[in-house]
Order: sequence, then structure tokens, then C-alpha cells
Amino acid sequence: MRIAVTGQSGQIVRAMLERAPAGVEVMALGRPGLDLEKPETIAPAIMASRPDIVVNAAAFTAVDLAESEDAIAQTVNGMAAGEVARAAAGLGVPVIQISTDYVFDGSLTRPYREDDPVSPISAYGRSKLAGERAVAAATPDHVILRTAWVYSPFGKNFVKTMLRLAETRDAVGVVADQRGCPTSALDIADAVFAVAKNLLAAPDDASLRGVFHMSAQGEASWADVAEAVFAERERLGGAAVRVDRIATADYPTPARRPANSRLDCARLQQIHGVTLPDWHGSLQACVQRLLSDKTG
Repeated sequence: MRIAVTGQSGQIVRAMLERAPAGVEVMALGRPGLDLEKPETIAPAIMASRPDIVVNAAAFTAVDLAESEDAIAQTVNGMAAGEVARAAAGLGVPVIQISTDYVFDGSLTRPYREDDPVSPISAYGRSKLAGERAVAAATPDHVILRTAWVYSPFGKNFVKTMLRLAETRDAVGVVADQRGCPTSALDIADAVFAVAKNLLAAPDDASLRGVFHMSAQGEASWADVAEAVFAERERLGGAAVRVDRIATADYPTPARRPANSRLDCARLQQIHGVTLPDWHGSLQACVQRLLSDKTG
């Protein structure tokens, strides 16, 4: 299996490069050859790689910056996603689009299902929804995987931020009134490979296509995640760090976040046979790796 993945330095791209199973070749396509801010570069780069399947994992993910750079976010997350899907369609291969819980407004009191109404409350969310719609319009041979609260040993993410803050603080204020499903990019990579295999094995099975939710099992607040990070760090010999639970209103940001980012992933399990692990074990493994890399 040859998989062309957009991006070179993102968390999911790097996780896929690391976790590729035997017999799977992952080709990371990024700048300057493929630049999502320059849609005209997309099709030539993808077509030259001659993939069996395309994964659009690159995105403008700076949620707060998107509020002031909405046009760039729309180009990268919206228009470019459509170009990626059109390139895949031109090759006659499936496309997997990575999307986000931010397409919802977070007002429901239960985990979101795929058929719940979308209503993004941030520029980032609107740009990712535009990407979903562009992909769906470009080809029926698509899977849109919505995930949430992604972290990994790579790039910038909440877990790495908490470990950095723990080096100089004995207490950190963390939002406790947003709930979601912290999800390891390494687990996402494993799930993407499984879905890709299913798509290629059944090219005419429409039930395997469409929108699916893909996040870790379990749920947490950001404060819960921070406490888990600090607990694992302390278990490995680090100093204790206290989490002060605060409200979203106490930590204003340019972009609004959904209060409820929980995703119901039953459909992915039922149709693709894919279930991501519980978040606790994956988080502990990530913290262990990050601290080991630092000391090593």
C-alpha cells in the first residue's frame, strides 16, 4: 500500500511515518513541492507520488491565530482540502480527510454523533467544515475522520506544554469546564491505516465511506488531562505540580472553544471495526517517552 499524506511536520503525519506497518509506504508531501497555501501545487505533487490512497492530514491548526488569519485558514483547511480530494479522484483512489470536533458548537450534553448538526463557533472550525464539504463534493470515495484534542511526542500540543510548564511552576491553572477525548496521534495513525486497508479491500462498498468520529475511549476535562500528565511525571521522579481548576471565562482566548468536544465513535467500530484505546494508557506512554527523550 502506498499512502500519500499531506504535510511533513504535523503530529499525524509524523505518527504515520513512525507507525507504518510492514508493506505500507507512507509518502509525506509538503513544502515546497506541495503547499496548501498554493492550491495549484497540490494535484501535481499527489499525482507524481502515484499513491493507492491519499490522506489529507496537513492543516492550519493554530486555532487562535485563525481568528485573525481567516483567509489563510479557509484556503488551507477549506479550498486545499477540496483540491486534495480532486487529485485523489483524478487518480481513481480514495481520500481520507482528517477533521475535528470544532465543527460542532459544543452545546449538546452527550457525545456528538456523525449526524448531529454542525455549527462551528470559531474561524478554525468554519474552515475545517468547509474542508469537509469540499472533500464530499469532490469525490464520493472519501472518508472524513473527525478527531479531537490531539497530542503526541511531536510538534506543539497540550501535553508538551504541561511538561514545559512543570519545569518552572509548582501550580498551573487549567480549564476544567471543557470536556473531550484526548487522543494520541499514534493511535490515530493506527486507525487511519486500518480504515485505509478497508477502503482498498472494498472499493465499491459505499457503507465504508462518509463521516466517522475517531477519538480515544473515555473522556476528560483539560484539567483532568493536566493532572494525569503531572501524576505520571511525578511517578517518574519529577516534582509535584498542582492543577488549579479554572473556568473558560478565566482564560480568555481569541477563539471560542466548544464546551463539549466528546465524540461518539460507535459508527467507526461498527462499520470499520476500529476502536481507539482508552486515553489514560496512551497519555502515560507519551509522557514517559517525552521525559525519556529529554533525559536521554
